Amino acid sequence: MRVLLKISWEALSWGNAGGLDYVMLDEVCEMVKDLVKKKIEVWIVVWAWNFIRWAEIEKINIDRCNADNMWMLAININTIALADVLSRKWVEVKTVNSFAIDWVAERFNKPKALKWLSKWKVVIFGWGTWNPYFTTDTAWVLRALEIEADMMIKATKVDWVYDKDPVKYNDAEFITSATYDEIITKNLRVMDSTAIALAKDNGMLLKVVSLYNEWAIMRAILWKDEWSTIS
Repeated sequence: MRVLLKISWEALSWGNAGGLDYVMLDEVCEMVKDLVKKKIEVWIVVWAWNFIRWAEIEKINIDRCNADNMWMLAININTIALADVLSRKWVEVKTVNSFAIDWVAERFNKPKALKWLSKWKVVIFGWGTWNPYFTTDTAWVLRALEIEADMMIKATKVDWVYDKDPVKYNDAEFITSATYDEIITKNLRVMDSTAIALAKDNGMLLKVVSLYNEWAIMRAILWKDEWSTIS
């Protein structure tokens, strides 16, 4: 089983304070270690909004391309942190990027990546696609297709896909399963529209789970109908 796991920056940060919640970071790495023990091949993608936020960037009117470059650079802070904690837990890990950064990450290469995964090494991908206007959602789906993942898992601060924001609306209802067309029609912000189209056109399976639930990711992988499923 080969899984591409996307970890929400919100789940790794100290709320509105940003930065890294090191307790949560340790728990996430412990969970990844358990996946490797189960012989699950794990590829990880992370966000960077805990360090770079659009709301703040827009206030000073930075050029969109420069802002995207700042964001893609910031992703590597989360990547390095994850890799370091995993290594200290005796999990073999490789970090890759859209292009090489000396001492930090190699440039992504599909044959190498598949070889690493087959040896039960966790691979962490940073830097998005290295193209402005393309989000980590798009990079996430693109890499999932390239490495021929069996499924994508989005681990975030909520436990399901909801019909509206459960933080703002008490009557929000969870959605156990949906098609990508339904996600678009209902404007459910699971991923951006470009990523949804790419996943839909290539029949990629997506599950959305809570990163705060200790067994959510494992259960989503091992049991067919656990958590919100999109296909």
